[in-house]
Amino acid sequence: MDRAQLAANQWQKEWPEINGLPMLTLGRLAEVAARIMQKEMEPFFAQHDLHAGEFDVLATLRRSGKPYALTPTQLYEATMVSSGGMTNRIDRLEKSGLVERQKNPNDRRGVIVALTKLGYEKITHIIPLHIKNEERILACLSNEDLNQLNHLTKKLLDGLQT
Repeated sequence: MDRAQLAANQWQKEWPEINGLPMLTLGRLAEVAARIMQKEMEPFFAQHDLHAGEFDVLATLRRSGKPYALTPTQLYEATMVSSGGMTNRIDRLEKSGLVERQKNPNDRRGVIVALTKLGYEKITHIIPLHIKNEERILACLSNEDLNQLNHLTKKLLDGLQT
């Protein structure tokens, strides 16, 4: 029995009038996210000398297409982290030689963050391995299950934006 089910069972016994389904559902979503990050993704990124957030920045730059460069604001918006958190990520990646700050040709006061050759090679090597890892994590679900899960999570996200 998972922790969310245990909590829902305890609440049902203690307070039968309440609807425990929302608590059960959100508890399971939180547990799935935490387990995947802590037990599956973070160890994978560590094997490649990265933290999850650093991988996110490199992947965002790589998928942005040539010239593989974005402003810090664009990175912030694409990765949904705080601006301070983004600055720290960029600093660490710059020290590792994976990204570089360049003058923004469209804004004399601004900078863009670009993949270095090393950063491009690293993320290009890691992405296929990352996808295989994700496939392994999700192997217990059929394609039909995955499509249904994607549909339901999109519906939930859309509902939270209103």
